Amino acid sequence: MTIPPSLWNRADVTAAVSRRDIGQLFRLVRQYAGASQTQLAIACGMTQGKISEYMKQGGRQVLALEVFERIADGLGMPDDARMTLGLAPRSFAQSRDSSGWLADPSLLGSLGGSPYASDEDGESVQRRTFHRLATAGLFEAVLGDATPGNAPLGGVDAFAAVLAGTPDVLGGLPDPARTDLSVLRASVASAKRAYQGCSYSTVTESLPGLLAAVRTACDVLTGDDRLRAHALSAEAHYLAASILLKLDSEGLAWLAADRSMQCARRSEDPLTVAASARNLTRVLMRGGHFGAASAVAGAFAARLDRDIGKHTPDSLSVYGALLLCGAVAAGRRNDRATVATMLNEADDAARRLGGDHNHRWTAFGPTNVRLHRVSISACLGDAGQAVVQARCVDLDRVPITERKAVLLVDTSRALLQWGKHEKAYEIMRAAERLAPEEVSARPAVHRLLRDLHAASPPTVRRRVGEFATQMGVRL
Repeated sequence: MTIPPSLWNRADVTAAVSRRDIGQLFRLVRQYAGASQTQLAIACGMTQGKISEYMKQGGRQVLALEVFERIADGLGMPDDARMTLGLAPRSFAQSRDSSGWLADPSLLGSLGGSPYASDEDGESVQRRTFHRLATAGLFEAVLGDATPGNAPLGGVDAFAAVLAGTPDVLGGLPDPARTDLSVLRASVASAKRAYQGCSYSTVTESLPGLLAAVRTACDVLTGDDRLRAHALSAEAHYLAASILLKLDSEGLAWLAADRSMQCARRSEDPLTVAASARNLTRVLMRGGHFGAASAVAGAFAARLDRDIGKHTPDSLSVYGALLLCGAVAAGRRNDRATVATMLNEADDAARRLGGDHNHRWTAFGPTNVRLHRVSISACLGDAGQAVVQARCVDLDRVPITERKAVLLVDTSRALLQWGKHEKAYEIMRAAERLAPEEVSARPAVHRLLRDLHAASPPTVRRRVGEFATQMGVRL
């Protein structure tokens, strides 16, 4: 769905925005931009049924500020339109106030330059990333007075502390003298296995201390050992960004992904650099920079393909995984041509790899390509196609629990788009049985449950409500 900038200058659009008449606004977007109800639903994080209710003459009205924000973000409203709607503008001034708490711009070094200098609305990615990281700099000031005698931090606060450079507040961290790379390597591998097994609470508990330990190793080791320590640090920060994205801690995920890329470059290993670029793609997508995310994935995949010479199973897996990330990003901006190109190239890489594997923790192979086709079809509004493709996936061939769980959630989302509410509920229950924390711990899945509850007929709504209560999800 592409909305021309000129639409926001039309008198009828401005009038609808000023009245906060979302139903009329949706009708005008459909008239002038050719957007379907399904495309509007995907862009604004709603169900197609809810969009239909809003678009009916005299239909449902939007009252909640959070919903206005989602609609403004989904439609890409410029600042003038946002302010007419009664929302704050997106723009901001990059300045350091007298307290000096803004994040250091040097943190953004890995995001500078080609091929991802700006996103599709022309605003600098560095500028918007800086905005998202600014509050992360607060943690150093807030936690600077904390002492080891205080209660240890847990959850996302622990990530905030260690990413802000104050690991001493965590309590129970490994002895800084322990810089045995074999121990650290085993610890990173254990954390990655826990993540791929959807044991998110285990990762959240153990990873902050591990981040501090690998950082110590990077500081004290020398020579080749230091390069290996940087590679381990890149992997650990990659995992931190992944779990933080699962938990909707977007600002900290930006910071962790940037640290991962910095460490990857210091490792001087092209595979580690390319692997860390996957995280840049994901955090760019989460920030709405879909064009930049697709460009990042494509550029790093092309660079790896050029620089690696003869591919190995590891390099093919990282290469293919990057292409899949790029295809997802292209799907989010409805760029079907790029989706097809990247998926076809990923298919070829999977064929050359010869099967489903987990090299470099990518879970890459022919089956993972199929999983991404399901996700992308749902994103493009092709709900029926997504369900057809999901039926063709043999779950026994998916070796990673997290990948299986994500497939089930994506399928449930597609079934909801298709209006198959009972089947969407049944698939969600299957996801919970397979990976309870994928459902109970992820805010994105909570939102899907709320949408399913709102859209379902009474009999299904009651069961969804009971399930949500069981999962601790507020409807």
